[in-house]
Amino acid sequence: MSSGQLEKILKSNFGYATFRPQQKEIITNVLKGNDSIVLMPTGGGKSICFQLPALILPHITLVVSPLISLMKDQVEALKTNGISASFFNSTLSELDKLSLIEDCNSGKIKLLYISPEALVNSKDGWISQLKISQIAIDEAHCVSMWGHDFRPEYQQLGELRKQFKDIPFIALTATADKITRKDILHQLKLNEPTLFLSSFNRPNLSLKVKSKVPKKQKQKEILTFIKERITQSGIIYCLSRKETEEWANFLRTNGVNASYYHAGLPPDKRSKVQEEFINDDLHIICATIAFGMGIDKSNVRWVIHNNLPKNLEGYYQEIGRAGRDGLPSTTILYYNMRDVKMLFDFIQESEFKQIYKEKLQRILQYAEATSCRRRILLSYFSEHLTEDCGNCDVCKNPPEFIDGKIIAQKALSAVYRTKESIGTITCINILRGAKTANIFEKRYNFLKTYGVGDNLSFNDWQHYITQLINQGVFEIAYDEHFNLKITPYGYQILRSETDIKLTRPLTKEEIKAKEKSVKKKSKKILSPNQQLFEKLKELRRDLAKQKGLPAYIIFHDSSLKEMASEMPKNAEEMMQISGVGEAKFRKFGHLFLDEINTFIPEEQTLRLSKISTYEQTLQLYNEGLSLEELAMIKDVKVDTVVNHLIKLLEEGYDINLNKFIDDKVIQKIKEVYLKLNQPEKLKTIFDALGNKVEYYQIRIVLALLNK
Repeated sequence: MSSGQLEKILKSNFGYATFRPQQKEIITNVLKGNDSIVLMPTGGGKSICFQLPALILPHITLVVSPLISLMKDQVEALKTNGISASFFNSTLSELDKLSLIEDCNSGKIKLLYISPEALVNSKDGWISQLKISQIAIDEAHCVSMWGHDFRPEYQQLGELRKQFKDIPFIALTATADKITRKDILHQLKLNEPTLFLSSFNRPNLSLKVKSKVPKKQKQKEILTFIKERITQSGIIYCLSRKETEEWANFLRTNGVNASYYHAGLPPDKRSKVQEEFINDDLHIICATIAFGMGIDKSNVRWVIHNNLPKNLEGYYQEIGRAGRDGLPSTTILYYNMRDVKMLFDFIQESEFKQIYKEKLQRILQYAEATSCRRRILLSYFSEHLTEDCGNCDVCKNPPEFIDGKIIAQKALSAVYRTKESIGTITCINILRGAKTANIFEKRYNFLKTYGVGDNLSFNDWQHYITQLINQGVFEIAYDEHFNLKITPYGYQILRSETDIKLTRPLTKEEIKAKEKSVKKKSKKILSPNQQLFEKLKELRRDLAKQKGLPAYIIFHDSSLKEMASEMPKNAEEMMQISGVGEAKFRKFGHLFLDEINTFIPEEQTLRLSKISTYEQTLQLYNEGLSLEELAMIKDVKVDTVVNHLIKLLEEGYDINLNKFIDDKVIQKIKEVYLKLNQPEKLKTIFDALGNKVEYYQIRIVLALLNK
């Protein structure tokens, strides 16, 4: 199939004019009958890679999906795009299952979403009777013990490759390091698959990390952050169930509508919270990592981590739930050393303790980094940026580096002279000459290093030792009470064989100065485009409630923003908007066109420019210019000019609207308007006239009738 044909199917069924990187190559590989492993970031467009081939291939496509909520939403999204799809899982009655199996056998279903358990249990039964063209395994990292969300039932899927020898398999995931990728290949027994490794870079996500922030201060910061973006959707991730409930209660007490979600809640409560969040009835969720994997919500604008995550894969997937529509979104990670100890305690009983410890060390290095965070994050997934990202806290506020050799040697000496038997706090107490019981009991006060660092505060030393750990000068012996161990690199510094650069900690005054500079940002009045965007969101929310659908399934925020910016005035222009396919346009397009074409900016935003704008329109009108000339000079749409003229007419100015419209058109619109009993919606008249008049002409006639 040619490239042009694929793009035509893409636009017609999914509303996108062009493919994202690697989508077309993956689709072509599937259509050739080859196996594929697809690593693509959250929001990168994985689903299209098997959904589009499913429309071309002759028989049914099976999609293995781990979560019921994810199946339901994806099926609804496909149906909204006019594609026959369904799901098979434990929520269906036996009668519904029999009916669905009949539909699958008769070829009525193009995509069937199914849980791994159901597929394995039925592979020798009704599944074996189906004509199958493709099997897609979504969230494929669940097959690997090295992945961050291992599910034993996924490992049984490897038997399917033997049973369905001539069918292309496609395994898809948003997070997998090298060892997990290798395990996916091995466990699923794929047949010489092509690996498609997309860029994991999500430049629309800003990355920020804050360490050692006291609880009260953290609450204050997060509350302020949320109240500044009160209409935006966001998630606060916590390590414990108790913390999710505490955060939700704290926010509600302070006037913010929030709820909590964790595995300990009854299923109906979890479903209710998740549904309210998906449908934009609830904006803020405080959750454990049990929440999110089945959430295909495009307009999450921020993600906050209350604690350090267990590994970089999980962290990447969790922040990836923000900004899936490609619009700017914020991520903030709070952590302290208590988190590290708690996580380390979690993994002590695991048979994979060593690998989990290494993964924990990697995310700690990320959190405590003094260089571009995005480069560190992407390098973990074998992707290397050549330049700093400019959209993380380190890039935005580059640290000041100093010669750190003397500082490092003092800390190294303290650890060396105690035979590497002390942790960070004791090391700092020795360096600062602290008079604690532990120091005197262990006779550390007789060490030559005792008190050599009393010129620095406890926090400063903590800042420097953290960097020494990150730069590989020290290692933490997690299995020896978190004692510091000197690495070969550390011994080189101790012997003055090499230098080291460290960042200087900011003073309280410098921190306050930075905070003030951030607070100085003035609040902006919503622009007309932003006002229209909010109007379109309201319309989408109303439609979603009527249809019982998640709001983003109707249109993503990115599509609404493009509508608000481009203000399409007819079907042809609306079909150029990204995300508007033929089926969606038939269902919803005219409703959004009507909202756009009847939109007038609110008085609040017109207050500053109303007089000059209207006076300019009146002046140009008095010069005898046509509507098109008026619009071109003012750099607005004809509809906007007509709105101005109608407003001027209502305010008593001598405006002759008749000269802009033919008498026959006036009569035709008037007859339909009266025949339909004076409908409120312009679209009703527009449809009755067979789309043969412009919306602005209808508005002119209604204004004349009202006058």
